[in-house]
Amino acid sequence: MKKIQLLALLILTSLSALAQVAKSPNGKIVARWDKNKLVVCYDGKMMTEISDFGLQTSDEDLTSLTFVNIFDGKEFEVNYDMIEGKKSHISKKGHGYSMLFHNAEGKKVEVALQMFNDGIAFRYETRFARPTVVKDEQTRYLIADGTRRWIQKYTDAYEQFFPLATDGNDANTHWGYPALVEPQQDAFALFTEANIESEHSASSLDNAGQRDQYRVTLGRSDKQVSGKWHSPWRVVMLGTLKDIVASTLVTDVSKPCEILNTKWIKPGVVSWIYWAYNHGSNDYNIIKKYVDMAVTLHLPYVLIDAEWDEMKDGYTIEDALKYSLSKGVKPIIWYNSTTGWIDGAPGPKYRLNDPEKREKEFAWCEKMGVSGVKIDFFDGDTQATMEYCIDLLKSAAKHHLLVNFHGATIPRGWQRTFPNLVSTEGVYGAEWYNNRGDLTSRAAAHNATLPFTRNVVGPMDYTPCTFSDSQHPHITTDAHELALTILFESSLQHLADRPESYLEPKRKVEQALFGYLPTTWDDTRLLAGYPGEYVVMARRKGQKWFIAGINGKDEKQTLKIDLKALNLPAENYILVTDAGKGLDLKSQIVNTHDLPAAVECSARGGFLIIPQGM
Repeated sequence: MKKIQLLALLILTSLSALAQVAKSPNGKIVARWDKNKLVVCYDGKMMTEISDFGLQTSDEDLTSLTFVNIFDGKEFEVNYDMIEGKKSHISKKGHGYSMLFHNAEGKKVEVALQMFNDGIAFRYETRFARPTVVKDEQTRYLIADGTRRWIQKYTDAYEQFFPLATDGNDANTHWGYPALVEPQQDAFALFTEANIESEHSASSLDNAGQRDQYRVTLGRSDKQVSGKWHSPWRVVMLGTLKDIVASTLVTDVSKPCEILNTKWIKPGVVSWIYWAYNHGSNDYNIIKKYVDMAVTLHLPYVLIDAEWDEMKDGYTIEDALKYSLSKGVKPIIWYNSTTGWIDGAPGPKYRLNDPEKREKEFAWCEKMGVSGVKIDFFDGDTQATMEYCIDLLKSAAKHHLLVNFHGATIPRGWQRTFPNLVSTEGVYGAEWYNNRGDLTSRAAAHNATLPFTRNVVGPMDYTPCTFSDSQHPHITTDAHELALTILFESSLQHLADRPESYLEPKRKVEQALFGYLPTTWDDTRLLAGYPGEYVVMARRKGQKWFIAGINGKDEKQTLKIDLKALNLPAENYILVTDAGKGLDLKSQIVNTHDLPAAVECSARGGFLIIPQGM
């Protein structure tokens, strides 16, 4: 009898141990509960530990949770199409689990855990019997000292650099997503979140007190929730750099598209009025120059930026819109969200905050032929701001308006749920040549870091490709700048430079590219690269591949190009490289079979391989 009981105990112990391990469909990613921590491994290598599961609410103690077990769920499939982004169709498998916790009073809190071949996602799920406010979270990620990492300091607008570091920083303890780390050689983890809903605030990371423990910390919320509730998904992408760059985890776990008719959503390239003048959109004659540039370069859009409500010389915004439409160029106009920077900030202001005024304003936009709105200066990651952004997206969709959020938080999956969100700033971009001098010396390395960090999680309105100088000079080469239009994904790609720069007679290749440049992609592959040093990327539109690379260093560098996996069709390509002197570029027509296996780039240089016409 004792032998039978012992055997039964051993079987139960074995089953319990088995149930405490979660695996990705291909088995490469494993999450194992061990000593009050979820240990996450990739390819047999420990990548991070997730600990201190718990929530801080206004009237319930959910901070001291006791782990019960991991319950095996089932495999599932994710299949959906994207209008924008790095890939047009996503089809992949996942494996779902449920981690069960109890608080001191026996209340059940579940953590849904989804395992994919490119990472994991988890979220809290519980039920509140009475209204409560979710104040904060205590989930922590281990990022050990000595680990290479690229994380930006937290600011409301997510406009900071991603410098390489190897340990926590005592001078700063608040960090913004996404956070890229290399816990093991050639094995990376990228931390972010997804599926923010109207009752959520967004989160960031804080390692105050424990340098190697990065706590998920929530933005301010005063909203009461009750009944069934879940948090946003906490996302950890895992794998090689190629896996990280190609990952679609942020949209995989976000709500499906809520817009019934999306045929009116048309991505494209935009001429942007601001960078050259630091103003300009209150001047009708300057607006005309950018509309005319769009016509010459065959661009579908023009963006009329701030201060259009204060047009000079007797003109109005209606005059500018009529001129643009008469030339066949679709106008996009700017608004102040009137939640972040208000006093001293440009207008128009206070037109979108009230729902009735917003509907009236967007109805006017639709009537006047406006195709989209750029909305700027938001109040960080608060719940109120998240709800406001969602309301803006829904209202804009009713009036067939594209939306570009600036001075705003990074994308967290709304580009799937509301595909009229065509771009988001949330990046230290070319606009900063207007504001400070530090981008001049840091741009090359910064640009070679963004494809591995910020742009992984969603569209990025960097406003690239500046050949001339603004208030502060640039020292990246012309080939480097042109490569950014392919390396940086944004379904509205805003060209930042002045018309006379793009329209120089010597820029025939650049002008031709702008006319057929895709801004959304069917596939994206990292061919080679390392954050801050260099990047070589291939993006496909239809059957055509566009390849671009940049050198992030202040010295010459030869970039290898592995084209074997692309199966390029036999056709002519334009090979664009550094000219070898100054910042200029040179170009030549090359057949597929003669494409180089490597390109020597100047310091801060770049190259492109683009189809000869589309």
